[in-house]
Amino acid sequence: MSSLLSAAPKFRLSKPDWLDSPKVLRTEVLAGLVVALALIPEAISFSIIAGVDPAVGLFASFTMAVVISIVGGRKAMISAATGAVALVIAPLNREHGLSYLIAAVILAGVFQVILGALGVAKLMRFVPRSVMVGFVNALAILIFMAQVPELTDVPWMVYPLVAGGLALMVFFPKVTTVIPAPLVSIIILTVITVAAGIAVPTVGDKGELPSSLPVPGLPDVPFTMDTLTTIAPYAFAMALVGLMESLMTAKLVDDITDTHSGKTRESIGQGIANIVTGFFGGMGGCAMIGQTMINVRVSGARTRLSTFLAGAFLMVLCIAFGPVVSDIPMAALVAVMIMVSFATFDWHSIAPKTLRRMPLGEMTVMVVTVACVVATHNLAIGVVVGCITAMVVFAKRVAHMVNVSGVVDPDGNQVVYAVTGELFFASSNDLVHQFNYKDDPDDIVIDLSDAHIWDASSVAALDAVETKYAQRGKKVTIVGLNKPSADMHERLAGQLTGSH
Repeated sequence: MSSLLSAAPKFRLSKPDWLDSPKVLRTEVLAGLVVALALIPEAISFSIIAGVDPAVGLFASFTMAVVISIVGGRKAMISAATGAVALVIAPLNREHGLSYLIAAVILAGVFQVILGALGVAKLMRFVPRSVMVGFVNALAILIFMAQVPELTDVPWMVYPLVAGGLALMVFFPKVTTVIPAPLVSIIILTVITVAAGIAVPTVGDKGELPSSLPVPGLPDVPFTMDTLTTIAPYAFAMALVGLMESLMTAKLVDDITDTHSGKTRESIGQGIANIVTGFFGGMGGCAMIGQTMINVRVSGARTRLSTFLAGAFLMVLCIAFGPVVSDIPMAALVAVMIMVSFATFDWHSIAPKTLRRMPLGEMTVMVVTVACVVATHNLAIGVVVGCITAMVVFAKRVAHMVNVSGVVDPDGNQVVYAVTGELFFASSNDLVHQFNYKDDPDDIVIDLSDAHIWDASSVAALDAVETKYAQRGKKVTIVGLNKPSADMHERLAGQLTGSH
């Protein structure tokens, strides 16, 4: 327990970035307002996916955003109720009810705190760039696909409203950037539809907004081992999916803002936010890539204030301005999300110039990642499959970079084999067949000065080479090992088969 506590990040108080200038403060406040407006229909939609009341999703978005703004490691990133989490816990809600779902959310938060303290965030270094690009592009596609239902079987006026909203977001920044273009678009389209009495789908059609703040409490479940075994698989799956999405999103924001964030702190912060959310009756969540892009890329937010205000404004809008928010046309929010989708997609990655220069393996990894995410609607699955594909591509590429060349002494008494490259399971399999056991002289030197032994498979391959020479009465000497290779070879040589 003490090791977990020592691994936990230290939360130090410092002067908030948004106090530096009125301009930064204005940007953060307006960004928070735009995100709050975009969060409402999303949270309601995810509540429907999870099979719970809309208030459960809205409460989750409120508590996740507020708590993560304080304890999270990535500034300006938005965490709230998400579709990935909703999909994971929906079966639990169907089979056992809301109380078990809430208990699973709290347990998932505990798992995330433990995983964060154990250093799971360090695994992010193994996510290659091609997977990251695939993740971003798949996300942009999913954001766009999520808007398609809002554009089918709807009144014809929805289409000009969406077009008008997109036009406003494209051209309004040319006039001024003081007010975020998405906020202007939402306000203008709402005024037009209300004033003209245009009958189009609105936020209110998605579900009833809550009229009071959430109240803390314990989930109404029996505190037994049977309950634990019921919720634990769902909680662990939710913890993994939530951490993966959050860490990938944090890495994306790092790249956009050219800043570094504390991934371990973010992991632990996600857990704390889910624990708090569970105690307030929310459905849990993780980082939201779409809303984060609205906040960071579209609105220009960079501090924790925008994240905090996104959650705070969400509740204020629902409770104090519920009737007004209910009148916002979905067309306005669809236009915002389409703009986010366009801005999120890495268009450079599919430019003809890039495609001509990019290695086939890298392109394959990106396409596989995109295909898996779009097919499963699960970003975590796509990232895992993409990483596995990248490992296979890398192993295959490096396996062919091992070279063995032999030089016989002029007197014919000794042959020196120079081995170059990385020796591991994929490359060492062919090593045994690259020596002339029959015709070589009695003294064989294998020089590994330009090679590195990475695993037991390579040691076993060298053992096999020595054995084949020994069967012919010939002696093998291995030289040039660097220290890590020498240590591994000394520890494992002759110990990997039952014949020794």
